[in-house]
Amino acid sequence: MMSTRLPQTLRLFFRLSRPLFLIGGGLTYALGAGIARFLGTPIDWGVYLLGQGFVTILQLSAHYLNEYFDAPSDANNPARTPFTGGSGAIGAGKLSRNIVLLAAITALTILASLMVLMIEYAPTSPLLLLVVALGFLGAFFYSTPPVKLSSSGYGELTTSILVAYLVPAFAFILQAGDLHRLVAMAAIPLTSLHMAMMLSFELPDYASDVKHNKLTLLVRLGWERGMSLHNILILFAFLILGLAAVFGLPLAIVLPAYLPLPLGLLQIWQMRRIAAGVKPNWTTLTMTALVLFASEVYLLAFAFWTR
Repeated sequence: MMSTRLPQTLRLFFRLSRPLFLIGGGLTYALGAGIARFLGTPIDWGVYLLGQGFVTILQLSAHYLNEYFDAPSDANNPARTPFTGGSGAIGAGKLSRNIVLLAAITALTILASLMVLMIEYAPTSPLLLLVVALGFLGAFFYSTPPVKLSSSGYGELTTSILVAYLVPAFAFILQAGDLHRLVAMAAIPLTSLHMAMMLSFELPDYASDVKHNKLTLLVRLGWERGMSLHNILILFAFLILGLAAVFGLPLAIVLPAYLPLPLGLLQIWQMRRIAAGVKPNWTTLTMTALVLFASEVYLLAFAFWTR
């Protein structure tokens, strides 16, 4: 009995941990370090791995807290996709909420230990500590009462800034000790694409969120205005990339970053069709949004690392 139960528990923890989103955190972290390398800073691989561990454990703690606090509403969501509506790892015959809370506390404990190691072995500065503090507060209070950013209408912006801007900035500061305008040039378009991705992730959950009075950004805006904002954010991201080239981002970095533009236009087309009343394929919509963001991060990171 125990031998069959353990693999099932491990599989449920794997689902609970949302590994695809962890990969996203790894890509944005690699982007920040890649910019530092592009500017001539030698990479300290010990510090790199320590920082990556901190980012991954922070993500895990946020995932576990989100699953714990959103379990009641997620359980009644009929439109769950592989990326939205909770992991589906909590419930009868699965993981209990108490186990998930224990996992969150364990992750936070490990996070504190990594912070001590970072202060001991990595070059710290007030700027780095500020970025770490903002990242922790954004991740911790995304789902945790009484702030619960995920139900305030500000969680999407907070999470997008955290994942797409603060994580690259954190990686860059760890290596270079300060910030550089190239970080903002790369991170602002990614922040816009991440917000668009968050809105597309919220669309399948819209009815459930309204029912449970979960005031996400999409609920606050209404689905029509939320869809329009999604489309504007995608176009804004590629516009900012073009402006970045005017203000000094090398064309060797910018041009590959335009390769996902057709995918962005496909995402806008899908959203417009749903707004017009066509039956949605939620898995396709959310998968396209995820691939759009991830491919953009990858192409930018690859360009910086190989130039």
